[in-house]
Amino acid sequence: MIDYEILLKKAKEAAENAYTPYSKFKVGACVLGANGNMYTGCNFENASYGLSICAERNAIGTAVASGERRIIAIAIYSPNMGNCTPCGACRQVIYEFRSDNGTIVITEENGNIIVHTIEELLPEGFIL
Repeated sequence: MIDYEILLKKAKEAAENAYTPYSKFKVGACVLGANGNMYTGCNFENASYGLSICAERNAIGTAVASGERRIIAIAIYSPNMGNCTPCGACRQVIYEFRSDNGTIVITEENGNIIVHTIEELLPEGFIL
């Protein structure tokens, strides 16, 4: 059983560390790996906007660097907006590392937990 509240709590904590001097749009993410470990990440910006990194890819990168290859769930949170779903690039990265049973994407709006599968957010994602 996935504890959505714990994953969201960790995503909220990670958002506090976001480096967003340009957009002021903080985001945090928490990944639950197939091994049961949790990995967090936050977005960080760069004056060359294209070099900015999303929280989701930051958390997934940490998971991969730790040897994880399958993601059971990912929680995403921004204090700037409710239901902060992943951008297209992050959706593809989540899809690439999804578990055999798919990956759950967890967000929150007005205190309500919203749950999607990555397949719902990225129909017909691709893998080589």
